[in-house]
Amino acid sequence: MGVDHVSLRPVVEDDLETLERFTNEPEAGGVFNWLGWSNPHRWRRQWAENGFFDAESGRLLVVCGAERLGFVSWRKALTSRSSHCWNVGILLLSEARGRGFGTEAQRLLARYLFAHTEVARVEAVTEATNIAEQRALEKAGFTREGVLRGYAFRNGRWRDAVIYSVLRDEVELPD
Repeated sequence: MGVDHVSLRPVVEDDLETLERFTNEPEAGGVFNWLGWSNPHRWRRQWAENGFFDAESGRLLVVCGAERLGFVSWRKALTSRSSHCWNVGILLLSEARGRGFGTEAQRLLARYLFAHTEVARVEAVTEATNIAEQRALEKAGFTREGVLRGYAFRNGRWRDAVIYSVLRDEVELPD
């Protein structure tokens, strides 16, 4: 199946084993997403608490037909005392990368967030050396805004990042 069959859906209990790969297998998330070992039970605990949805954040599974590819997520980023935007991310299994699934999943997530929340902006941050993710964001309609120096710590070093955004009026919403 191609990228036109990519969809997002809520995580169900049977999906948790797939998500646990990102905690238990360093190669599953790839070089840019392995941040060291962490609590392997956090996925099940958070799913049991709120099903990966609350007012501050959310997570949806990325699928192509019955194939589980990874997940997209969002979290509230305050922009002033009275406003916020969504900061989004994606984590695909290594075998799902490089096939256009990430571009389509991020496009779908931006559409979903604009259709169901009142924010004016969706943003994404990725490491400056993660060229594949930068291309995916651009293909998904995001605009590069700038470099964030010394932004994230990974594998013993502080890394520069690049910030992207898409605005509500730049996304075509379904009727």
